Amino acid sequence: MAKYKVIFDREICIGALSCFTVNEKFWKIADDGKVDLINAVLNKETNKWELIIDEKDLDLNKKSAEVCPVTAIIIEKISEG
Repeated sequence: MAKYKVIFDREICIGALSCFTVNEKFWKIADDGKVDLINAVLNKETNKWELIIDEKDLDLNKKSAEVCPVTAIIIEKISEG
């Protein structure tokens, strides 16, 4: 099964909450009105949050990326599995 990396740039997030609306499994509303990617780890080199997902969660996370008005969410394939 392929693996993917969800990359979230919280700095450019404007708090539209679109990602949360289509995908409450992976996103939660934070106290500052923006969102957090659940269980993500901060990459200190890029200052972006990253989460490795399985192929079964790809479509749900693609929806989150597609509805983000500022392209704060990017998904990269990292392995064939």
